[in-house]
Amino acid sequence: QVQLVESGGGLVQPGGSLRLSCAASGSIFSINVMGWYRQAPGKQRELVAAIPSRGSTNYADSVKGRFTISRDNAKNTVYLQMNSLKPEDTAVYYCNLQQWGYGFWGQGTQVTVSS
Repeated sequence: QVQLVESGGGLVQPGGSLRLSCAASGSIFSINVMGWYRQAPGKQRELVAAIPSRGSTNYADSVKGRFTISRDNAKNTVYLQMNSLKPEDTAVYYCNLQQWGYGFWGQGTQVTVSS
């Protein structure tokens, strides 16, 4: 079993920054993909960014150039640095880990961008 715990959400003004963290614990294999998804009210959950244990990162077009995903494999932790935040970035952000055909989700952390 895998547990994912997110932190770092909150309220920020437009143009501001936040950094999300997600720590994974349990049966973590060395080959996996960790990522961030978000879900705004009334909308479907969408991929924000993903990073494999080896390989290239992947970003949604809407966040390219503003968000940066990174990971610390030794700590089984993934980060999402969010800069130049916009009101449309407001959503619940979920951490995701995929390994060997199984997917796991965190409980979500609220990000609100508002003046």
